[in-house]
Amino acid sequence: MKKTNKTTKTKALTPAPKTAKAVKKTAAAPAAKKAKAVVKPTAPSVTVTTIAAKIDVGFGNTLFLRGEGPGLSWEKGISLNCVSDTEWSLNLSGATKPVVFKFLLNDEIWSVGEDYTLAPGKVGAFAPEF
Repeated sequence: MKKTNKTTKTKALTPAPKTAKAVKKTAAAPAAKKAKAVVKPTAPSVTVTTIAAKIDVGFGNTLFLRGEGPGLSWEKGISLNCVSDTEWSLNLSGATKPVVFKFLLNDEIWSVGEDYTLAPGKVGAFAPEF
């Protein structure tokens, strides 16, 4: 057997160098700010006091109210809204104490009897007499 000393040169296969991509350095995203709970102020609820009268005042006549309470005075009346032939109504907003009042026909003729009283925020139905 013949010994041969052959040396072969082999090129080591090495991968081609990769070109580095330029990477822009960005600032780290700021940490998300914690959202503060926003509490919207709520409007104070308005107290509505409803006064209703069950009476037929006749065609062409109007029922009025005078007294002590929001928008009321004893000198000049406020007309009630005609709901039907025999029903009148008025809503008063913002009463903080009992409303004291009296009905008037055409803002001239007072109803008979004592003054009426209604607590704030309540609905009252009355049957005034003249």
